[in-house]
Amino acid sequence: MKKLLGIIIGGILAIAILWYAFLYFVPYSEGTRAGELIKFSNKGVIIKTWEGEISQGISGAQIFSFSVLDQEEEVIANLKDFQGEYVELTYIERFGTIFFWGDSKYFITDVKLSESPHFRR
Repeated sequence: MKKLLGIIIGGILAIAILWYAFLYFVPYSEGTRAGELIKFSNKGVIIKTWEGEISQGISGAQIFSFSVLDQEEEVIANLKDFQGEYVELTYIERFGTIFFWGDSKYFITDVKLSESPHFRR
């Protein structure tokens, strides 16, 4: 009985590790999006995650929600500085997410300022 219980627990643990590795190392898509950075915050009660939104349309109807992993310290600092600016985000889309990564399947890897096509300065 103990041996069977050990095999079951080991199998469940192996499946969990494989699922985590699959989510982390196998991207679904990669790309860029541009828009006005309208929100960036560190949210959560027990586990804090970095979440943000950009508006991709002039009316604000097209909102792109994203998450940033804690190890992306330079990206986090830049997003804090670029609040309200037109930015270009480079992202990785994953098949799913885990609660301590963030709410979105889109994870930002780079951010840079861009010129708005709507409002030229």
